[in-house]
Amino acid sequence: MIQQAALSKTRYKKKLISIGILCFNEEPNVKPAYEELIEVTRKNNNYIYEFIFVDNGSTDNTREEIRNLTKKDKRVKGVFLSRNFGNEASIQATLDYSKGDAYVCYEGDLQDPAHLILDFIREWEKGFDVVVGIRTKIADSFFMTRVRKLYYRIFRRISNIEVPVDAGSFALLDKKVMNTINILPEKHRFNRGLRAWVGFKTAYIEYHRRKRLRGKSSFNFLGYIHHAEKSFYGFSYFPLDIIVYTGLFVVTLSFLFLTVYLLAFLLLGQKISVSALILSAVILFGGIQLLALSIIGKYIQVIVEETKARPVYVTEEVIENIYKKRVLAKI
Repeated sequence: MIQQAALSKTRYKKKLISIGILCFNEEPNVKPAYEELIEVTRKNNNYIYEFIFVDNGSTDNTREEIRNLTKKDKRVKGVFLSRNFGNEASIQATLDYSKGDAYVCYEGDLQDPAHLILDFIREWEKGFDVVVGIRTKIADSFFMTRVRKLYYRIFRRISNIEVPVDAGSFALLDKKVMNTINILPEKHRFNRGLRAWVGFKTAYIEYHRRKRLRGKSSFNFLGYIHHAEKSFYGFSYFPLDIIVYTGLFVVTLSFLFLTVYLLAFLLLGQKISVSALILSAVILFGGIQLLALSIIGKYIQVIVEETKARPVYVTEEVIENIYKKRVLAKI
């Protein structure tokens, strides 16, 4: 009895670590991801774990694969979104349904090495509130690798926060960081930026990102462009600054041009082609105005999305274990 009481007390003291797995058309990867995470977490028995698989509106049998896992392991939770709300919504869903003292975000494509989670936990035990994986090498096409690296470096220079270069969603967050991010009211979310914006003591661990072995990536070039737009307009005022500086430059240049033109007419007697002058001015200022309005329109679009106050995602179904099942709309 005494040993049993001591064992129960020890179990009670164990902290919970939530691992959120992002899935979209990852049917061949769901089971391997689960098995890899189980193998890794068995190496550290100082904690208990829960595995939150979020299906972001998959069109294959990803959802059924997750259902099978929930029947097999009560620690597995299935969160099924009503449609594809995008990668950021999927991340937010894992945060919302995490109950742990710490949370790890893990992509279901198995490109991030699961064994690194143990290193994340060790850094967390040292007192770091955020542990971020930094991709030093990515097993991807030459073109996409260069595009990603260029994006990270441009965003780092123009954003109004310090976002680590080559950092993805693979990271560990302490519960207080999770809670802080979750209470942020914005709907136009860029979680990597929010993770940096909230601050807290942060550690970085470098790693090589593996090549995808199964399935096909749902991200294409246009998807990366959309993702980049969301980060730029959410965490940078640089495009607006460019409009201001461009306007000042054009006004100054126009003033100098008119001054030189008038001096040439008054002092040298050269004729002024009024039609050419007007046409050049109209084209120049028209182009600048179109660009300026487009950029301002993008910021207005973000504001409109925020004022709509729509949920980041809608949850169609949540399966917590074989005994407990809920169907609801998450708002």
